[in-house]
Amino acid sequence: MSLRARSWRASHSFVHSEFSPKQIAAGREASVSICLPARNEARSIGPILESLLPLRQLGLVDQVVVVDNSTDGTAGIARRLGAEVHDQRDLMPEFGPVLGKGDAMWRALSVLEGELICFLDADSDGLGPHYACGLLGPLLARPEISFVKGFYRRPFRVGETTFPDGGGRVTELTARPLLALFYPDLAGFEQPLAGEIAARRTLLERLPFVTGYGVDIALLLDAHREVGLEGMAQVDLEVRQNAHQPLRDLGPMAYAVLRAVAARLERDGRLDGPLPSIDEPSSDRRGSGQVEGAVERPPRASLRAAA
Repeated sequence: MSLRARSWRASHSFVHSEFSPKQIAAGREASVSICLPARNEARSIGPILESLLPLRQLGLVDQVVVVDNSTDGTAGIARRLGAEVHDQRDLMPEFGPVLGKGDAMWRALSVLEGELICFLDADSDGLGPHYACGLLGPLLARPEISFVKGFYRRPFRVGETTFPDGGGRVTELTARPLLALFYPDLAGFEQPLAGEIAARRTLLERLPFVTGYGVDIALLLDAHREVGLEGMAQVDLEVRQNAHQPLRDLGPMAYAVLRAVAARLERDGRLDGPLPSIDEPSSDRRGSGQVEGAVERPPRASLRAAA
């Protein structure tokens, strides 16, 4: 790891316990939206929302939104618990079918009202209010910070046995080596593929969104391009336990990450293009077999400027 990355990690890494709900509620001046993109998460969405929705009563957040693309009743569970629910297909339909998680996040910006926006994954076991508090804390405490990413230990579950580490295989075998080689200043990020982020709306609206699994590393690289290391932070959220994909499904995920990085290297003149215009195998962890094209949605600020 470069000296610059080590220095950043020491000064811009936090622990969620530094930001209590009462502290954040008392000190916040910006409006806050939490968003969970969901696809068939009926098993986990209830416990997650039960932990997040009380944050509205505490005055910590203004809006808790689920943007849904499910057939298993996820939306109904979320509505009964009191979340604001939107069908992904109804958001910005002029852009055609929704192409995965990144596209859902991008479209969600059209209904998220907060000046600070926190995206959380909807498939985590044990996701608690400390996820939101930890991610929002640096934005509220440090005005120069515009982008915050979570990190955690990833247990690996095989049947009834859970090992303390070993999850995050695409992170360790693809994302972290790519950053170390091509973006060494970002090597201090412990979980570059973490879906748990918080950012200022003004930044998110300046960024393009990759439509598929590559969205998380693409946002990391694009945020760095916009605000630099000093405008970024990471927060230790302790543990994230989620379902693990079969090995056969990891190849498409790794490809999506590699393509997102390669597209940015090409954009910046560091890789001779053009990249092959081939379809990206779906990273759908349920093995749907569908194929998604490599698409990037434009920055929302550019859409307003063209209107």
